[in-house]
Amino acid sequence: MVLVGTTASGKSDVAFAVAVARPAVEIVSVDSMSVYRGMDVATAKPSAEHQRAVRHHLIDLVDPAEEFTVSMFQRVARDALLDIASRRRRALLVGGTGLYVRAVVDDLSLPGRWPEVAAALERVADGPDGWATLYERLVELDPRAASRITPANRRRIVRALEVTIGSGRPFSSFGPGLEAYPPTRFVLIGMPFDAARVDRRIEERFARWMDAGLVDEVRALAGRPAGLSRTARQALGYRELLEHLEDGVPLVQAVERAVGRTRAFARRQWAWFRRDPRIRWVPESEDPLDVLGAALDRSERSATEVGARD
Repeated sequence: MVLVGTTASGKSDVAFAVAVARPAVEIVSVDSMSVYRGMDVATAKPSAEHQRAVRHHLIDLVDPAEEFTVSMFQRVARDALLDIASRRRRALLVGGTGLYVRAVVDDLSLPGRWPEVAAALERVADGPDGWATLYERLVELDPRAASRITPANRRRIVRALEVTIGSGRPFSSFGPGLEAYPPTRFVLIGMPFDAARVDRRIEERFARWMDAGLVDEVRALAGRPAGLSRTARQALGYRELLEHLEDGVPLVQAVERAVGRTRAFARRQWAWFRRDPRIRWVPESEDPLDVLGAALDRSERSATEVGARD
């Protein structure tokens, strides 16, 4: 079972409440930033109390100085699902990182890595108009991939070019493509998206994070000898507060940027997920707890019936 939704949609709270009521359920986090140890406040990780109440997987896997890729996530997710199944427990995958969800649900065939190519591209990206230069190059080499990536998404631009240059074939040519939605053994449930409500929750949540010491957390992370990896530095909220701490951007302005960027990100998440015809969206008129709980119960009955026939 998979529960998807945008940031601040309330999916984590729904998943936790449903899992508490069903002791056999364990939660598998599908989030690209929750894998980093020490990045706790603005990644909205489950509290220690929640983790004691329900077993969670794929949280705090690596140091924030390390790079962590979707292929690495795919491998650890497979291991987690096998472990859960071996103990006759049930996995509830919860997240909003669309590519990571697809990597697990569709077992995507992911291209390799070319570190020297990536390093050269990163140097270009660090220069004047670096992102724009690289995006123009991607448009030239792989226009299909470029059409799926926003010009400001440095990480995805670099990755697409790394694969295109390193492999000698377009990034968009790998696998069946993200535009294909094949049958899957997973049941996908989606949280409804209300832009005004999500916008309000994002602003309120960021204010709570600031009260919870987010600036101090970012300062401590940035001050570590190993620092933060390029990927970790791009995390929502962290990038803007790093600009405040390292570049002198006024704190009020940094917070405004973080809230605005998070709102834009939520819309991109919604655009990604709504294209997937396999997702069953929770109607606005229904309680997500009831919908997800009923879906879990149905899948459990189906699994029991199949086991009885076998």
